Amino acid sequence: MALAGIELRYLVNQITEQVQDYYVSNIYGITKDSILFKLHHTEKPDLFMMISTSGVWLTSVKIDQMEPNRLLKRLRSDMLRLKLKKIEQIGSERIAYFTFEGFGKEFVIVGEFFGDGNILICNKDMKILALQHSIDVRHRKLGVGLEYVTPPENGLDVFNISESDFDQLKTSDLTSGKWLGRTLGLPKKYVEGIYKIAQLNSKQIGNTLSHEQVKKIYETTKEIVTNVTTGKHNPVIIYGEKVEILPIRLMESDDTCTPIPSFMEGLDKVFTENIVKEGKSIQSSSSNKKIQQLESRLSEQEKAIQIVKEKSDYITKVANSLFEMVSQGIVSIEDPSAQKLLTKNNAKLTTEKGILLLVIQDEKIKIKQTSSLQSIASILFNEAKRQFAAIKSIEEIKTKTAKKLEKLQSQTETERNSIVVSEIRKKSWYERYRWFFTSDGFLAIGGRDAASNSAVVRKHLAKNDKIFHGDIFGSPFFILKNAENASTVSMNEVAHATVCFSRAWREGMYGVSAYWVNPEQVKKSAPSGEFLPKGSFSIEGQRNFIKADTLRLAVGIIPQDDNYVLTCGPSETIKKNSICYAIIEPNGSEMVDAAKKIRIEFSKLEEEITKNISIDDFVRVLPAGQSQIKEVNYGDSHKNSL
Repeated sequence: MALAGIELRYLVNQITEQVQDYYVSNIYGITKDSILFKLHHTEKPDLFMMISTSGVWLTSVKIDQMEPNRLLKRLRSDMLRLKLKKIEQIGSERIAYFTFEGFGKEFVIVGEFFGDGNILICNKDMKILALQHSIDVRHRKLGVGLEYVTPPENGLDVFNISESDFDQLKTSDLTSGKWLGRTLGLPKKYVEGIYKIAQLNSKQIGNTLSHEQVKKIYETTKEIVTNVTTGKHNPVIIYGEKVEILPIRLMESDDTCTPIPSFMEGLDKVFTENIVKEGKSIQSSSSNKKIQQLESRLSEQEKAIQIVKEKSDYITKVANSLFEMVSQGIVSIEDPSAQKLLTKNNAKLTTEKGILLLVIQDEKIKIKQTSSLQSIASILFNEAKRQFAAIKSIEEIKTKTAKKLEKLQSQTETERNSIVVSEIRKKSWYERYRWFFTSDGFLAIGGRDAASNSAVVRKHLAKNDKIFHGDIFGSPFFILKNAENASTVSMNEVAHATVCFSRAWREGMYGVSAYWVNPEQVKKSAPSGEFLPKGSFSIEGQRNFIKADTLRLAVGIIPQDDNYVLTCGPSETIKKNSICYAIIEPNGSEMVDAAKKIRIEFSKLEEEITKNISIDDFVRVLPAGQSQIKEVNYGDSHKNSL
């Protein structure tokens, strides 16, 4: 399915509206033609944007990498943490610019969504830094170090057409449908839809149309273009030889038309299925070649068995015929009567270098002229036995080949099914922060960095909450929500988490305390003449200290509605609320390595659940610094589910 220029305009407008103030938190290479951008906002849910040679869309699924992408390393090097400032379509072309800015840098990704497609990385002056594939044709040249140039314009801008532009149609000797498609760059499906809605024949020659007919074509085209680009949609998926998604109905509803909630959702479904289908083909292509080789070898071995069997049967038949000759009074193999009987059984005598040979089915058997027919028959019977023994040998080899083929076919099927397409779960608002539920069921949220520290306090601190901070520089703020009647256990757990997620963990500083205060004691502006760093607040009045006796946390998978989420907090509450958990302490492995180890251990306990949780999620919940695993086990929620 090819994306139309008018559809791209709608997508650009929609995505632009949703990605305001988002920055790139990760980039994934899916295939050589498709790249997934994870976009993060400090207060809003993450967005996932796919840029592929077939188009751009916001996706609700994440696909495991299926083949290397040559642009991925450069993209990660240049664009992580940069903001997606703007997206723009180039005229009515199927080309979009994605501008990323931040830290004094600016880059532009160019997506070309026509023909075989292309993805290019340019600097702010549109000099090409990297691209999917180079182009050298008559009208333009694309390569590293060259300035990016768009293809030459062809026809009218479909977004700025006027009725007078259609005067050209009145003088054209082309069919009116062909003229419309060429002049406005509209795909065939839209051209056919326009004529169907206008109740006109697209095959009618342009110069035979009346003024009213041309006006009707113009008005219908204008209406469809406006409806597509402004989102006045009634989208459907059309299932035929090729599956397509249309933002508006261009035909009467039939069995091949399936309504969908939104064009973006339909595009995600159709394009994602295409990517996965292509990926499965890529994953299994090498194995398929080996399968073909083994199937060919198996066929040759079956033929070899048949040939040897036939040869053994013929030799036995000739041996038996020699006894018949004896019964007829023939005593010599060279007797003319013997020669006739041999010919009748597809055998003959020949001499090579003075040696007498009996040739049966191309098998040459050495005999002596002076030997009796009974002796020659004995030689033939022995040869037939030898041939039959060869059949057994070939059958053993064939059995081994068949087992190899069966194993490879099974592996190939596993490879096809190993492509993980996981739905991107809609996260609760508190999951953008550090969070956990205490043993008594109270929600605790904490900052990850200066920006989220500030957001936690400014946006989520309410009058019945308690706010915590470590008695150490480099501590997050934690809030215990609706904590008016919170128990000592819950208060201690939040104090413990506040210390563990502070600088104390990274530096292994045991014995640090945290304190809590009431919301009215937190001042969001600095006292007169003083300055507060970003993410900091001033505290007035009495502070209530709670000492953290140890540095220990637990990572756990928590059931939530019909799904599972990963979190990290004090070990006792995580044990209580999780289906499986890993207790960690400072020192040991760096965050990514520790995350991988925990994921592996969880996979041993709950493989199906764990495979849908990315390694990024494991890294995200861990405290900054090194961690070591002290214990892994099932939690109480697992016991409750049995």
